[in-house]
Amino acid sequence: MPQRPTPAPARGGSRRGVVVVLVLLAALVGAVLAQPLMRSVGAWVAAAGAPCGVVVDGQRVPLERDHARAATAEAARSLGGPGAGGGAAVPELPEGVVEAVLAARADTALTCRVPVAEPAVEAETSSGLTPRAQAVLDAVRTEVGELPVGGFAPGGVDSGHGEESTHYEGRAVDYFFRPVTEDSLDDGWVLSQWLVAHADELTVQYVIFDDHYWGVRGSARGWQDYRAPGGSDDPVLRHLDHVHVDVLRGE
Repeated sequence: MPQRPTPAPARGGSRRGVVVVLVLLAALVGAVLAQPLMRSVGAWVAAAGAPCGVVVDGQRVPLERDHARAATAEAARSLGGPGAGGGAAVPELPEGVVEAVLAARADTALTCRVPVAEPAVEAETSSGLTPRAQAVLDAVRTEVGELPVGGFAPGGVDSGHGEESTHYEGRAVDYFFRPVTEDSLDDGWVLSQWLVAHADELTVQYVIFDDHYWGVRGSARGWQDYRAPGGSDDPVLRHLDHVHVDVLRGE
């Protein structure tokens, strides 16, 4: 009876074993290497979930809104403000946040994501401001301090600003920081960040300062480049010497 030939070893059998081992090793190494990545992604998700943030030592630090307000209030001591608290409990702030607000520029400044409100249209009052704009003026006076201010007048203004300016509707206030120096830029950025931290409760529409602006409708993008009308190099038109803040018109 003829014998069946002995089956030859399958080609590549040993090769498949090597592949299996390599796959297992790769999975193990990948799992180890993925831990920092997962932590990094987790931190990013946490940062993305927070409504506010500021850059501290090159790293974006996420902040809840009450932290953003406390940090900017504390920084506003440099402008004459009472500081955070006022008898109320102050949330514990991450290390370096207040210092970051005090030294901020556009690429590091505190910013917040703010939902767009739908308030009613308001008429100017006897001060030349709408009630919402007056609320901004009053809040800054109380919580930041007495600052040189303009851009409005009893009876309203109808000149001295660009076409279709919100100043002509009594919806804008200018805070002056003159002459333009590094110290005045520091002070202007402190106020600008304070306004952003309070933008939701004050129905702020735009804050413009130092060639940059923050707008509620694009608040998720943070601070953006501002182009002066006609590309002018005038420090007034570039908002180098004053912070412009206006409020929503409403519908």
